[in-house]
Amino acid sequence: MEQLKTIGRELAMGSQGGFGQSKEFLDLIKSIGEARSKAEEERIIIQEMENLKRRLTDPDIPKRKMKEYIIRLVYVEMLGHDASFGYIHAVKMTHDDNLLLKRTGYLAVTLFLNEDHDLIILIVNTIQKDLKSDNYLIVCAALNAVCRLINEETIPAVLPQVVELLGHSKEAVRKKAIMALHRFHQKSPSSISHLLSNFRKRLCDNDPGVMGATLCPLFDLITTDVHSYKDLVVSFVSILKQVAERRLPKSYDYHQMPAPFIQIKLLKILALLGAGDRQASEHMYTVVGDLFKKYDPLSNIGNAVLYQSICCVASIFPNPKLLEAAADAISRFLKSDSHNLKYMGIDALGRLIKLSPDIAEQHQLAVIDCMEDPDDTLKRKTFELLYTMTRSTNVEVIVNRMIEYMISITDHHYKTYIASRCVKLAEEFAPNNHWFIQTINKVFEHAGDLVNIKVAHDLMRLIAEGFREDGDTVDNQLRSSAVDSYLRIIGNPKLPSAFLQVICWVLGEYGTADGKYSASYIAGKLCDIAEAYSNDASVKAYAVTALMKVYAFEKMSGRTVDMLPECQSLIEELSASHSTDLQQRAYELQATIGLDAQAIENIMPADASCEDIEIDNDLSFLNNYVQESLENGAQPYVPESQRSRMFDVSATKSLDQRETVSHSLRFEAYELTRPPVPSSIPPMSPAISAELVPVSEPYHPRETHQSTSDPSVSDDGSSQVKLRLDGVQKKWGRPSYSSPGSSVSTSSPPQKAVNGVSQVDGTSTVSSKPTTYTSRTAEPEIPAEKQKLAASLFGGSSKIETRAPSAAHKTTKTHHGANKVQAAKTTIVPAEVPPPDLLDFGEPTVTSSAPSIDPFKQLEGLLDESQASSTENPKAVGINKQPELMGLYSGTTMSGQGSNVVNLISSNKDNSDLTSELSKVTAKTVQGQTMVSNMAQFSKGPNVKASLEKDAVVRQMGVTPTSRNPNLFKDLLG
Repeated sequence: MEQLKTIGRELAMGSQGGFGQSKEFLDLIKSIGEARSKAEEERIIIQEMENLKRRLTDPDIPKRKMKEYIIRLVYVEMLGHDASFGYIHAVKMTHDDNLLLKRTGYLAVTLFLNEDHDLIILIVNTIQKDLKSDNYLIVCAALNAVCRLINEETIPAVLPQVVELLGHSKEAVRKKAIMALHRFHQKSPSSISHLLSNFRKRLCDNDPGVMGATLCPLFDLITTDVHSYKDLVVSFVSILKQVAERRLPKSYDYHQMPAPFIQIKLLKILALLGAGDRQASEHMYTVVGDLFKKYDPLSNIGNAVLYQSICCVASIFPNPKLLEAAADAISRFLKSDSHNLKYMGIDALGRLIKLSPDIAEQHQLAVIDCMEDPDDTLKRKTFELLYTMTRSTNVEVIVNRMIEYMISITDHHYKTYIASRCVKLAEEFAPNNHWFIQTINKVFEHAGDLVNIKVAHDLMRLIAEGFREDGDTVDNQLRSSAVDSYLRIIGNPKLPSAFLQVICWVLGEYGTADGKYSASYIAGKLCDIAEAYSNDASVKAYAVTALMKVYAFEKMSGRTVDMLPECQSLIEELSASHSTDLQQRAYELQATIGLDAQAIENIMPADASCEDIEIDNDLSFLNNYVQESLENGAQPYVPESQRSRMFDVSATKSLDQRETVSHSLRFEAYELTRPPVPSSIPPMSPAISAELVPVSEPYHPRETHQSTSDPSVSDDGSSQVKLRLDGVQKKWGRPSYSSPGSSVSTSSPPQKAVNGVSQVDGTSTVSSKPTTYTSRTAEPEIPAEKQKLAASLFGGSSKIETRAPSAAHKTTKTHHGANKVQAAKTTIVPAEVPPPDLLDFGEPTVTSSAPSIDPFKQLEGLLDESQASSTENPKAVGINKQPELMGLYSGTTMSGQGSNVVNLISSNKDNSDLTSELSKVTAKTVQGQTMVSNMAQFSKGPNVKASLEKDAVVRQMGVTPTSRNPNLFKDLLG
């Protein structure tokens, strides 16, 4: 508040120069500064806002008063209140000719408005005029407003004036013009792409301030395109040398450092230009080396320049002398008592260690001190350094330290980050399989559900694909070790869900692989998991699928499967579960147990969880069927992208052949309807659009159904000009495809296209508490425990190891069942028939057993299936038969991990028992008519008796409907 009070006094005293000061304004500042609570401050500001609203409505306000009111509005805005009622007065003040008022108006406008505000358009003209002013102070005020208020749309309005000001005689104007162009480049790079050469020219400006301002846009340009500015390396080095030799005026010194911010910006630019370029880096070695000798270690700004010098050395082409100087500077940082300097030292060491790993050995004890420091920010930075230093010789010590730190913190976000780092290091540098499994178990136990689910998936994939390229023996040992470990962990309370999913998956895939554990023992453990975590549906789902794998592998081995009583009760419970996913898995388990060994081996081959699945996108196995259909007269399939170009066919003369129209929008006016003439067909005018086709009808007695047979024919027997929409593609909604080849018949029954719809299923504050490690003349005695830890962390670190991605060690496995899996993939799957909705209260209709229509014609929308069947056999009588429960499986592919069961049903033709149970479709003949019972089509219309019978069957099955008229099959099987 003291600072706010001081600013107010300065503003008030500044107003003395023209118009004197107001006691009321000073009292306002005093009362704000002396407010003892937020509520009291709110009361003062609200009262001030009411006063300002009342006074600003006066049309004759003196200029000195208006200036004071604008400043008081600034105070209202700074304290978080809305002063939008006074924005327009600030905009008007920018139009004033008085310099003090104009600058006050510009200051207020830049604080009040943003670049997208509606009032910006009112000051663009004023800015254009002020940029051409002879008073450079007015020009500077306008340039300040340009940087804050001009948006991408208004850049062209002021760009020519700003470019012209680059050659202004005043250095302050040139500097602000550079800043304005930089702002334009940030908002719209394309608007000043032709003016980038001006930045190069201003780099040689006589004024250091203009040159320093030019470094900022050049840094952005070099960041995006380094090669275009390689020729400026010598110029940047020369400028940095002059600055370091104190050739700039004393006014640019800061804490006795010559222009330190210009030095920092130049070092950043040189780091970009010298990266990977030896020739460019050689020009920088001398000047960067001089900076290490001239820096001031007693000031923060000197340490900042030194830190940036280390970053530059780490980026450019390596030089041994500079690396040694950088290592000495890092040593001084790490030996400091300041946590800030230690943090800089750890960060700089992490950059330098990539070029020279041996540097870490010189500072191993200092790194250990930082790792044990109570400052959390410093500790986290140290763990990032250790992560980059990890190799197979020290991975155990580093990962154990990281896990200990993960247990001690409560920050969920950082705990997740540390867990992912531990898992990655374990995957890349694990010395043996046992340590790897134990480490991952610790991470899951202590991080819990905070561990990313991707870690669990990566762990399962790693166990399945193999750990090293040492053959199947090592992989089998890894899996056996995982099984042993997980069987011991199952008894621990409150295991995270992701970890339990991994345990169930591993036990299901490899629990009985080595023969150490029996199938009954593994199945009992899985049932225990499902019972202990009965509220977690995902864990129960993994457990049931694991049970299915265990029993399936037993049957493949030729052994008898004896399901435990607890497993049987679990399956019965899940079969009536409200979760359709759990129901489906339970049904799949029961269906799998009933298969023979050969069928199980086809759908669930052992150790094939990571096999690549070959997908035939072209459906080549249907080629013979397609060729046969084409030979029988079927129409070829037309891709959707080509359908819009199919109907450009010339008009036919016969009324039996409809005129095909193009799919483009027509903008001509429609011809007026001609008066009906019942006796003859009037000639069509050539001006009539091709969309309008005359349709005539001869005079004859009409049948009762004829009124709805053709909408294009009028009821009075007259001929009218009608819109013909056959074959016209919909411009809105779903794309349609209809054939124009159908003819019009006035005596035929109604025909309408079938429109099918497919259903898809925080960082802590860095404290200044000194550490125990300080640089003294007499070195303190190092404890033996710390020496041992240092030897574990840094021992053998001089040997550089390249970190290879974990995927490089993984190979795709092949097994004896691969050919059988491939054979199963190419089996032709019969077309799926949508299941009946048992809760649809409608009356069934009868479909003819042998329709004479072509199924491809139905797809084109020329005939309706139900109407066609009724035309062929108008005396067909519909008989309703309740569909069987197990027949629901015949036309639906199960989802989930056990979806291969249905593939077996369609491919294994030898197993007649299962086929009869799961896909029974009984064709019954009633009164000489054939009815397909399991695929009856339901039409609209209530049938209370049939509906009640269906509802009773549904509820006997234990399924609770999810809506008024749900899809039972979705509720039942997911």
